Amino acid sequence: MWKNPRAEAESKDWPPLLSLDHASLATLRDRHPAWRLLASPHAPLIASFLQRTFVATNVRLMSEADLAEALEDELFVLREQMGPDAYPRSAQEYLNDWAAPDRGWLRKFYKPGTDEAQFDLTPATEKAIAWLASLTERPFVGTESRLLTLFALLEQISAGTEADPIKRVADLRKKRGELDAEIARVLAGDVPLLDDTAVKDRFQQFQQLARELLADFREVEQNFRLLDRKVREKIALWQGAKGALLDEIMGERDAIGDSDQGRSFRAFWDFLMSSRRQEELSQRLGQVLTLPAVAQLSPDPRTRRVHHDWLEAGEHTQRTVAQLSQQLRRFLDDRAFLENRRILDLLRGIEGNALGIRDATPSGTVMHIDAMGADIELPLERPLFTPNVKPRLTDLALVADEDDIDTTRLFDQIVVDKARLRSAVQRVLRRQPQITLRELLEAEPLRQGLAELVAYLELAHATDRSITLGDFHALIDETAEEPIRWEARNAAGDAVMRKARLPRVIFTR
Repeated sequence: MWKNPRAEAESKDWPPLLSLDHASLATLRDRHPAWRLLASPHAPLIASFLQRTFVATNVRLMSEADLAEALEDELFVLREQMGPDAYPRSAQEYLNDWAAPDRGWLRKFYKPGTDEAQFDLTPATEKAIAWLASLTERPFVGTESRLLTLFALLEQISAGTEADPIKRVADLRKKRGELDAEIARVLAGDVPLLDDTAVKDRFQQFQQLARELLADFREVEQNFRLLDRKVREKIALWQGAKGALLDEIMGERDAIGDSDQGRSFRAFWDFLMSSRRQEELSQRLGQVLTLPAVAQLSPDPRTRRVHHDWLEAGEHTQRTVAQLSQQLRRFLDDRAFLENRRILDLLRGIEGNALGIRDATPSGTVMHIDAMGADIELPLERPLFTPNVKPRLTDLALVADEDDIDTTRLFDQIVVDKARLRSAVQRVLRRQPQITLRELLEAEPLRQGLAELVAYLELAHATDRSITLGDFHALIDETAEEPIRWEARNAAGDAVMRKARLPRVIFTR
């Protein structure tokens, strides 16, 4: 049988990402939730309902009552179309079945401090839905934008890994020459424009990458949860010293941020948290969506605020990691409590055994004490006596003051008008897309001091840090601190400056 030597040599240098042999595919069919979903007889119901409920609206969590109500409405419509025997089970039974371990299409869990179940989509389900969406017919298949993206990536890798300064400067000068030549052509009136086909091709590529980026967040969260489960199993089976256990756990936690995934996510978050980048994204999206060629594609209305969806998904991922860290701390505290209780049980056992043999003195050698010796303490090493200072008390006659005291000040209360604060945030956001709390307070100084600052923080935390408050969002960047200063009065009535350090609070449209 003839073999292509070139193809054989290339296959040795390019290993396959997945071995698609019969055994591997049979294992995937039996164990992978995405394949089980596609093979399910209820796949049209599951995929359509979950795509519309979670993926299309970028919803990360939904309570059991709300999800069951939405599924009941969906089942009612389907039974009206297909007959009363279609999907005979209740919505609650379907949700519990989809969240069962042998299905793995939904993740059912409980938030700390609540007794109502929450549901979220699993990464495998989102992959299956994305694959089904790729089967639909596209207006056209563009290849130019993807080829340009590949060349741009290779150029970034090559330029970012070039250690020779001479070659790097030569490349930069070459780019500068090309830019100068292009500027000269534009100033001369030669302005090259993309045709409609190129615009559609690039916009389709943008939409696909934007959707894939949102889907990646669920997989990042899932990886963090798997790492947390691995650490918990290690704690449960640990037999060594507690110090060694804590050292290993902290090493695992540091590995999250130092891993390739952790560093990439941190770089993405730092890039997106830049107010300049957000404003630039909003302007460019608004400009592109008004193009006639893009309007012909009927883009998803949520594309206009896709960067806000990225922010919400990233904020949810960060909150998930913080919750896992808190739960791990409580898990370690419980284990420490059990160890202390075990020590007390051992001490009580020793006391009981000692009392049991109190009247029957054991014969022979009971205990050996090594390194017996006398402690030598020289007289001059002893500290000198220092007499205590006896305080002298002066007899003072206390005379009651006959002046009237205004006791009404004891009942004065400071009431902060939260409606006024919300109006101040809305008024500023009409002029600009976002503003930090520090910038807001520089334009609108605090009138009631610390109480008003706490009211602003309560406004940011009203329901959840990524839930819309009226017509704006409140986001908190815990990785950065900002100083807040305001003028106040001390007990003597003099003007003083107060200062507080707190995480960066960002109000956005």
